Amino acid sequence: MPTPVFDKKNIIVTGGAGFIGSHLCEQLLQQGARVICLDNLISSTLTNIDFLLKNPNFEFIRHDINLPFNAEQFPELERFKMKFQGVQEIYHLACPMSPKEFEQTRMQTLLANSVGMRNALDLAVKYRAKFLFTSTSTIYGPRPQDGHQLKESETGSVDVNSERACYDEGKRFAETACRTYQQVHGLDVKVARIFRTYGPRERLFSGEMVPDFIVNALDNKDIEIFGDETFTTSLCYVSDVVDAIVKLMATEGDMGPVNIGSDLDMPIVEVVKHILEMTGSTSKIVFQPQLLFMTPLGLPDLTKVKEKLGWMPLVSLDEGLKKIIDYTMAYKNVLSEFGSTKPKI
Repeated sequence: MPTPVFDKKNIIVTGGAGFIGSHLCEQLLQQGARVICLDNLISSTLTNIDFLLKNPNFEFIRHDINLPFNAEQFPELERFKMKFQGVQEIYHLACPMSPKEFEQTRMQTLLANSVGMRNALDLAVKYRAKFLFTSTSTIYGPRPQDGHQLKESETGSVDVNSERACYDEGKRFAETACRTYQQVHGLDVKVARIFRTYGPRERLFSGEMVPDFIVNALDNKDIEIFGDETFTTSLCYVSDVVDAIVKLMATEGDMGPVNIGSDLDMPIVEVVKHILEMTGSTSKIVFQPQLLFMTPLGLPDLTKVKEKLGWMPLVSLDEGLKKIIDYTMAYKNVLSEFGSTKPKI
């Protein structure tokens, strides 16, 4: 049966008020879609999407994806003609993400990667919608000792009994759920394995490194690195990541998992030095014990995303840092208020 053509797509974005999710919602609206943003605000904020709320093609619904979602029960979605048009695409990003508050959200993380995953996939089955899941680089396990770039074909190695297994192994299970629903229900499923991402709207004081570095540099406070001078990572600017996600959703057929991120390894100390120079800060660098969720991760092999999607990171580190510095200077007071708020459990 041919797919009906509508003037605008109806798209659901779970976790749409989060860091990456809010940028995704913004881009989808710019491309002419209608966007339904679902978020329970455990590790996100309405501040990220307040500029979208007046857009007639955007609707925010506070909802926990660990509970079933019935779009027809919400009068505010009547203008989206859900009963007639349904949903064409679902981007599933919802999962708590706060390194410093990881222990407080273990159960929500476990459920988001299992029950929430099932609910999101069931929505896709109901509407026969294309489905994209944002997985993570942590499904590969720790950084390889030989430092080789990680290909999508690698199976990875994760300790199912580790303190952070509800996230790492949870994401692996979620990928398995995607594949199973694809096999059983014939869904068009995409899996994006996202590597470390930075940019405006990252939550402050939650261990996300770059935004904390910047706000402390602006205040001339000590900058804490949770590790030592050997700690390196790759950083991909959020607009590049969102561009890749949207390109991946637009593909036809099964591409399998796709790495999205930067393959350039950068010492964290060098990132901080860039920030200090760009802000004219007198802050000092202080090394702290490594956080459970701030560990060196592997680097992506980007061959597939470059060849299949024609994508590569475009925003340089200095350009990206300038963008987030400008944003932080403009919104620091609002961001600080949100950053100091603990998640509601």
